[in-house]
Amino acid sequence: MKIQIINGPNINLLGKREPSIYGAVSFEDYLVELRRVYPDAEMAYYQSNVEGEMINKIHEVGFDYDGIVLNAGAYTHTSIALQDAIRAVTAPVIEVHISNVHTREEFRHKSMISCACVGVICGFGLHSYRLAVEALLMRK
Repeated sequence: MKIQIINGPNINLLGKREPSIYGAVSFEDYLVELRRVYPDAEMAYYQSNVEGEMINKIHEVGFDYDGIVLNAGAYTHTSIALQDAIRAVTAPVIEVHISNVHTREEFRHKSMISCACVGVICGFGLHSYRLAVEALLMRK
């Protein structure tokens, strides 16, 4: 199974950025563990702080991969363009968030992409990604 993980803005700073919210582990370090736990899943990783580049990646893999795990960061709350990209491809997309966005600022309570995703996982730290991978594996 081929899974594309796409992280949006500021996720490149995991381990440094607000560790009380996002933890002290970089995503690259967590990805090593995730790949170890799921050796039969081919996991590609992409991160960008640029909305258009994220859309291009969704277009690039969205017809060939078995699933996409997407943490769109702050674009979650603003991007109709990402929603359109998710709707345009055949790969199922699972929206993930490290923090529980519903316990944070009011503007984070509304997702512009949830309606185009097969599911949403939030609030379990980096394990939100593991739960998303498991959900994709169960769909197969």
